[in-house]
Amino acid sequence: MRKWIGYEKGVNLGGWLSQCDYSKERLEHFIEEEDIRRLSTWGLDHLRLPMDYNVLREENGAFKEDGFGYVKSAVEWCRKYGLNVILDLHKTAGYSFDKNEQEHGFFAEESYQEYFYTLWEEIARRFAGYGDRVAFELLNEVTDEKTMDAWKQISAECIRRIRVIAPKTKIMIGGYWNNSVTAVKDLPMPADENIVYNFHCYEPLIFTHQGAGWVDTMPADYRMSFDNDMSVFMDKTKEYLPDNVIMLEPAKDIAHALDSEFFEKLFAEAITVAEERNVPLYCGEYGVINLASPEDTLKWYQSIHAVFEKYGIGRAAWSYKEMDFGLIDEHMDPVREDVIREL
Repeated sequence: MRKWIGYEKGVNLGGWLSQCDYSKERLEHFIEEEDIRRLSTWGLDHLRLPMDYNVLREENGAFKEDGFGYVKSAVEWCRKYGLNVILDLHKTAGYSFDKNEQEHGFFAEESYQEYFYTLWEEIARRFAGYGDRVAFELLNEVTDEKTMDAWKQISAECIRRIRVIAPKTKIMIGGYWNNSVTAVKDLPMPADENIVYNFHCYEPLIFTHQGAGWVDTMPADYRMSFDNDMSVFMDKTKEYLPDNVIMLEPAKDIAHALDSEFFEKLFAEAITVAEERNVPLYCGEYGVINLASPEDTLKWYQSIHAVFEKYGIGRAAWSYKEMDFGLIDEHMDPVREDVIREL
C-alpha cells in the first residue's frame, strides 16, 4: 500500500465553512490565520477543510467570490505555515450526510449531478495550480449502500471532468455507511495513480458518540468507559445503535478491552484492498465526543494511532475546535498535549 506523502497527520477545520449558521461573523472569524499558525506547531503536515456548496454558490448557481475567498485564504495560510490542505465538499445540492438538512435527489437527478460537476470544475480551475499542496475530496460520507452504483458513475464522471483541468491533483473517494472502512472493498478501481481511498472511523460508535444528542436512539445521559470488554461494546451497540452492529463485525471476536488489535482487525480488509490496488488509504475523520472522559479519549487515540502508524494510513482528526469534538476546547485541557502526540 502506497503512503500518501504530505498527508500523513492532519486535523479537520470543521464548523467553519460547513455545518454552521453561515453568518459573516462565522465565516470571517471562526478560523483565522493565528489558528493555522497554531496548528502548524502540532507536528502536522496537512489540514482538511470541509466546505458546503452554498458557501461557494448562489441559489442561481453563480459562484460566490467571498466564499471562494475564504477557501483561498485557508490555502494560502496553510502554504505560509508549511501545511497541505484537503478541500472536502461536505455537502452538495441535493445531498447531505445529515438527514436534518433535508437535501435529496442528488443520486437520481441529472441537474443536481451537473451542478456537482461544474462546482468541482470551478474548484479545480482555482486550486489546481497549488500542485501537491492541495487535494480534492469529492463528497463527504455517502450514507445509503443502495446509492453506491449511482455514486460510482457520478464520481467517475466527476473525476474525468476534473482531470481535464487538474491531471495530477490527488482525488479522494469514499464509500457508503458514512465512509465506513468496511465499504472500502466496494469502491471503484482507481481511475489513475492519483486516486486515494478514504474512510472515516468513529468505532465503536457507542463509545465515541456516547450521549450524542443528534443520534436518535442514544440516551443523552449514556456514558461508558474505554476499559470495557469488547462484549460490552457489542451488547450496548445492539441495544442503542443496532444499525451499527455490522460495523463491528470484523472485530467481533475480540473479547478483551478495546485496543489497537481491535482497529487492526477492523481495518484489515481495507488495508488488503488498498495494497492489492496500490492505492493510498486515508482516514478523513476520527475522534471522540467531548462527553467521554479526557483520559478515555487519550486511550482511544493511542489505540487507533498505533495502527495508523503501522500501516502508513494518513488521517485527519475531527476536529480542531467546537463541533462536540474540539481538540482545543477546555474539556481536553488535561490530555491535549498527549493527544496531539497521538495524531
